[in-house]
Amino acid sequence: MISDMIMNAAARSQVAGIIISITEMMFFGYLATRVTKALRLPNVTAYITAGILLGPYVLNFVPRAVIGGMDFISDIALAFIAFSTGEYFLFSTLRKNGLRVAVITVFEAVTASVLVFIATWGCLGISLPFSVVLAALASATAPASTMMTIRQTGAKGDFVDTLLQVVALDDVVGLVEYSVAISIAAAAMSGGKGVSAVSIFRPVLLNFCVLVLGGLFGVLLRLFMLRKHSDDNRLIIVLSLLFAFCGICALLGVSPLLGCMSFGMVYINISGDEKLFRQLNYFTPPILLLFFVHSGLSFNLSALTDKGSRIGTASLLTVGIVYFVVRIAGKYAGAFLGCRITGKDAAVSRYLGLALIPQAGVAIGLAMMGARTLGGSMGDALQTIILASSVLYELVGPACAKASLYLSHSYPRSLEDRIAVDEKTPEGAPKTAAELLVERIQAIQEEIRTQTDLTPEEAAFEEAAQEHYDALLARASYKEPTQKNAGPRMHNRRIM
Repeated sequence: MISDMIMNAAARSQVAGIIISITEMMFFGYLATRVTKALRLPNVTAYITAGILLGPYVLNFVPRAVIGGMDFISDIALAFIAFSTGEYFLFSTLRKNGLRVAVITVFEAVTASVLVFIATWGCLGISLPFSVVLAALASATAPASTMMTIRQTGAKGDFVDTLLQVVALDDVVGLVEYSVAISIAAAAMSGGKGVSAVSIFRPVLLNFCVLVLGGLFGVLLRLFMLRKHSDDNRLIIVLSLLFAFCGICALLGVSPLLGCMSFGMVYINISGDEKLFRQLNYFTPPILLLFFVHSGLSFNLSALTDKGSRIGTASLLTVGIVYFVVRIAGKYAGAFLGCRITGKDAAVSRYLGLALIPQAGVAIGLAMMGARTLGGSMGDALQTIILASSVLYELVGPACAKASLYLSHSYPRSLEDRIAVDEKTPEGAPKTAAELLVERIQAIQEEIRTQTDLTPEEAAFEEAAQEHYDALLARASYKEPTQKNAGPRMHNRRIM
């Protein structure tokens, strides 16, 4: 009934149908987070679930015609994700252990892809185009859940530093894999007529050009920011450049991911302006909500259990289970091998793979692009498998990430570890248990006073609002000079 109402509204006004659908997506996405918050699950799970419920396969609140007209949301959301990821590619950090991180990342990403390809193409007998694209998507990792867990636990140390750098670099490797895979798939679907070294490496070269172009946009953004701009204008400038870059990538038919990473990386390294990233991250939640809800709209849950839904000789459910399990095994094995080769200590080698399980934003976006290339039932199956596995990965990912941080001793396990106090008096005598307890309570109270409940994004937003308020207050507090104190030449003169 609601879908019919929206269709009637769209028939009278296309704009009305789109606006009503977006309203539904945002409102139901928000309501779903109330449930997942109580269950201590990430917001990504709530958004995808809300999209599934609103979609044509369940409640049918959002018509298919409207869903098809919102594909641009994926490109914009991926641009924001990639630009924010670029913040973690600091040259100073990469110079210290960039080679070791690169080796670990290549091992964990490529191992996951190779094992998924062997399992699907070699064991299940699925077609080459589908297997190679699904294998490439297996390399991508979602940083949001892991970073949220690190922030909640206050974890620090070599394990955390390695994890953050691997997660940031992971999507670069995944995008290169995807570019090659989609070329092989397109050539195989054309009957092998177009298979050549040029057809395979042309997308890689194109992505390299986009990488360079993204760096130039980072320099351009820095030039725009040389002048003192208000925070509102700074946000307008970065958004306009991001949208322009997305448009260029759409014209070239290439993903904006790699270029936007380069965009953010170059800007943060030549400016050191972390505040801009904090402000932008505070602006992006509605866009990411729409992206994940829109992804869930096309998810056909019944296709996983329908006996008629098959990819080659294997059922869709079988392929989904194999992909889910084999990707986890590949991530863990690849991270373990990479850490051993680079000489990382035992804690990092054993538990790094557990923190690389989550998969959401980048993989979903690439899956939607891959579905367009594969087309038909094969494209729908690819998107269904990635969406279903992403929900499961986001359910188990945060728990696995927290377990890896705990087992690697990256955050304090007890009060004694968290709040350290001197166990002896200045004279060298041991303190009593009561004295130690009192000192720890005082240390905790002092720590609470120095901490804030605001996230970095919220702090940046409040700082921008405070600056804007101070400017308005300064204008309001200016008083026109009176004849008494203005002097003979300042009668009723207003300074503009």
